[in-house]
Amino acid sequence: MWRIDKRILAQFDFISIVLILPLIFTSHWLINEVVPMLAQKQMAYVGVAFLAFIFVFFLPIRRMSWLIPLVYWINILLLLAVEFFGHARLGAQRWLELPFVNATIQPSEFVKPALILMLAYLINKVPPPKDGYRLKQFLILSGYILLPFFLIAKEPDLGTALVLLLIGYGVLFFIGVYWKIWAFIVGAILLLSPLAYKFALHDYQKVRIKDFLSEKPSYHVQQSIIAIGSGGLTGKSKEDATQTQMRFLPIATSDFIFAFLVERSGFLGALAIILIYVLLILHLLSLSIFNTDYYIKVVAVAISFMIFIYMGVNISMTIGYAPVVGVPLPMFSYGGSSFLNFIILFAIMENLITFRYKDLYDGRGTKSFL
Repeated sequence: MWRIDKRILAQFDFISIVLILPLIFTSHWLINEVVPMLAQKQMAYVGVAFLAFIFVFFLPIRRMSWLIPLVYWINILLLLAVEFFGHARLGAQRWLELPFVNATIQPSEFVKPALILMLAYLINKVPPPKDGYRLKQFLILSGYILLPFFLIAKEPDLGTALVLLLIGYGVLFFIGVYWKIWAFIVGAILLLSPLAYKFALHDYQKVRIKDFLSEKPSYHVQQSIIAIGSGGLTGKSKEDATQTQMRFLPIATSDFIFAFLVERSGFLGALAIILIYVLLILHLLSLSIFNTDYYIKVVAVAISFMIFIYMGVNISMTIGYAPVVGVPLPMFSYGGSSFLNFIILFAIMENLITFRYKDLYDGRGTKSFL
């Protein structure tokens, strides 16, 4: 365990924490208005996430980097276990039952930090050349991305699988891959998309896309648009927020919490929350751009992509510009798994930033953990 002193705390990234706190407090305020019991559970999740943050923050991640591949492959084994022993709900087999405690876990949620750390580990071992990774190294890295993608998509959970795919290849695009490889991939996607739609998608996934493309939005989206439109500039009082209080707005505490936010706080409230997300994303990108350490570069840019994808899809979904999928608003929607994932990723990033110079220059040298 490391002893905290002022020299170490001077490296701590307080800006990220300052930007996250308003999201947590605003989310609690909204959820408490609709279902106080859920708000209490959400605060319990926040408490658990805080303890997880402290635990992960003090782990000697760089010196234990040899464990990262093990963690990745354990998560792959859990995804394989879902295939053979998984618990099915609503036509999807995504959960594993925990013996003796009458609870389930969703391994696909744990894969995200495991994949991000694995990419950081691999890229740090073999940094990209000046003109980017060539085909051999690109295929090696792609294998680590595509393996969990196919296992999760088969559950089926295409939304989570696509998020994982976008994060993985977003990291590679940022770090650097030879441009001809990207040109080939873009061309292949354009050519194969019609075949993927016809043969790879499940019927319910095609229905979601058809609903999105149809002139009349689904009931969920209609109610969401009404809630957003009724919010006006500054929002409605609790008593006048009829879309939420009379339960017209579905899933108001999770998938459609942005519509609830706009109904209560109006355009200005929504703009404030979006601005916080934008500042957080830009800050994370700046950490990645101005760092030469590949662990920090990969983890920071992966978190920024993850927040951007989740935020963009969720908000677009609520206003009818994207198909309705179960993608939460980051650190805002009700739910423990997604919130815990983000906090653990921030803990990993803070650890890598705060203890970077201690790890590198405390006499152990880089060879002991790279």
